[in-house]
Amino acid sequence: MSSVADRLDIIETCTRMAWYIDQREWEALRGVFSDEITLDYTSLNGGEPGVVPSKDLVDSWSGLLGSFATTQHLLGNFLVDVQGDTAVTTAMFQATHRMPNDHGGPLWTLGGTYRIGLERTGGGWRINSIVMTATWADGNQHLLARAAQAQTTDS
Repeated sequence: MSSVADRLDIIETCTRMAWYIDQREWEALRGVFSDEITLDYTSLNGGEPGVVPSKDLVDSWSGLLGSFATTQHLLGNFLVDVQGDTAVTTAMFQATHRMPNDHGGPLWTLGGTYRIGLERTGGGWRINSIVMTATWADGNQHLLARAAQAQTTDS
């Protein structure tokens, strides 16, 4: 049986992930992850899920998401299941990305669910897997490609 403190710590760890992304606190973001993360964004990007070092994930997100003028990732309706030193939380999300441009609207908003796996460590709960399931989108979907292009030209 899980404690209320565990549940709150798990929700806070997931919330910190979104907060640090939107505040561009990349070093702090590294602290919410385990060394490796199983990542599944196939509902958005296709392909196959994979395992990535957390450093590589944060580097990738800092380049891609950092190419937007601003982002806002909102998480809510958390369902938390704790089994000893592992946990899975499911949350709904809405993520708005803003990039002013000359070729279309400046906003792209995506909604759906996250399934986030966590493990208890000596430093607290750390995220070790993320499954993002996009269920809807609105706005200028081309902004993601523009951000990816900006990321590669800035490298």
